[in-house]
Amino acid sequence: MHFSVIFRVLGVLLMIFSLTLLPPIGFSIWYDDGHHYAFLTAFLITICTGLAIWLPVHRARHDLQTRDGFLITALFWSVLGLFGSLPFYISEELNASFTDALFESMSGLTTTGATVFTGLDFLPKSILYYRQQLQWLGGIGIIVIAVAILPMLGIGGMQLYRAETPGPVKDNKLTPRITETAKALFFMYLGLTVLCALAYRFAGMTEFDAVGHAFSTVAIGGFSTHDASIGYFNSPLIMGICTFFMFFAGINFALHFVGWRARSLRHYFTDPEFRFYAGWVLVGMVITVLYLYGTGTYGFFDSLMHGSFEFVSVLTTTGFGTADFSSWPTFLPFMLFLFAFMGGCGGSTAGGMKVMRVMLICKQGYREIKRLIHPSAIFPIKVGKKTVHNRVIEAVWSFFAVFIISVMVMFLALLATGLDFITAFSAVGACITNLGPGMGDVAAHYGNINDPAKWILCFAMLLGRLEVFTLLVLFSPMFWRR
Repeated sequence: MHFSVIFRVLGVLLMIFSLTLLPPIGFSIWYDDGHHYAFLTAFLITICTGLAIWLPVHRARHDLQTRDGFLITALFWSVLGLFGSLPFYISEELNASFTDALFESMSGLTTTGATVFTGLDFLPKSILYYRQQLQWLGGIGIIVIAVAILPMLGIGGMQLYRAETPGPVKDNKLTPRITETAKALFFMYLGLTVLCALAYRFAGMTEFDAVGHAFSTVAIGGFSTHDASIGYFNSPLIMGICTFFMFFAGINFALHFVGWRARSLRHYFTDPEFRFYAGWVLVGMVITVLYLYGTGTYGFFDSLMHGSFEFVSVLTTTGFGTADFSSWPTFLPFMLFLFAFMGGCGGSTAGGMKVMRVMLICKQGYREIKRLIHPSAIFPIKVGKKTVHNRVIEAVWSFFAVFIISVMVMFLALLATGLDFITAFSAVGACITNLGPGMGDVAAHYGNINDPAKWILCFAMLLGRLEVFTLLVLFSPMFWRR
């Protein structure tokens, strides 16, 4: 591995990230909330650290290898979470411990949306904006944004893109050059954010709330500027807009790119992953709405609005709320929670295992049933008209196995810290899927759980954001051999 180049890239990326601390300074001055000192201090620490890392190795020139890409990605997300916590930790009004500050930062950057803060309606505007901005940056992936700049430094970006971009289709390029790919993803993401903000503003949100919630909606993050989340606005129109953009952001951004170029919606309905995703959204919404209405939890209109909203919010791992789904009757909270493990499509901002993997697991399971009936027959697995190679199926099953084992290990670790069964299970599930809200003691916020549990959950968030293998590969002795 080329450690000089790795540190050079890490230093550059830290200096780039330091610039994202400047907008909150402007918000603090504009709203006169007195928190500009926290962001200015964090900015100076971050840019000076990045400069100190970059200067000794700024002349290093080597091509990045795959292992370098994995290490940079894991290192940067870890370091970014650390430096992103500085404004929370420095702020005297928040009075946050280091653990809480890191938890909030990691939750924002991984678009998990699990918060340790309460009284959001009374927090300084600059802090509220910064939380939303962290999720927006995490949604597109700071690495994918940065690869558009790295070629100017003489560094190719494909290794970073392959390590960062989620889903089984991560090796596909939208355009011939990775720089153009990163730019295409960024502008699609930016355009969707602008449209979402305008829709929120038209529906009655203030400019501040519209921008903040557009950040977390398109990022599928779930942070809000109010304790009551989307329920604060008590508006069916805002709920409908939010539901649409959560669903839309859960679709593979490659499909959005193709649709924009072709000026057509046809390719959405011919894509097998989208059809699987949309089908389960429809089925889940129908079950949720009818059960809420049938049990008398709400009237029909409220069942339709709350049921549809909460199901899409949980399945896409956004985590917005208009109601406490964990208090809904019988099996419903667990059904919604388990759907978060599937998450959105590969190449989207959603968390979870991704629709493509779940679809391939289902196809493989059905193939095994047919093999029991016809042991000598050959049944290829197809996605659309394309045959899926067995190596891909093996990789998907490996991911599934490691994912579930990781959940089990962290679940037991949380029980060991003293959390009850439901809280521990839902907390690790909500964090590794990047959902955010759980059940039990973490249904509303994570502020009351113990510090060791928060550290375990920080690791779970990072593991989920980097899709397990990108992080776990660093613990393999083979990775470090020459």
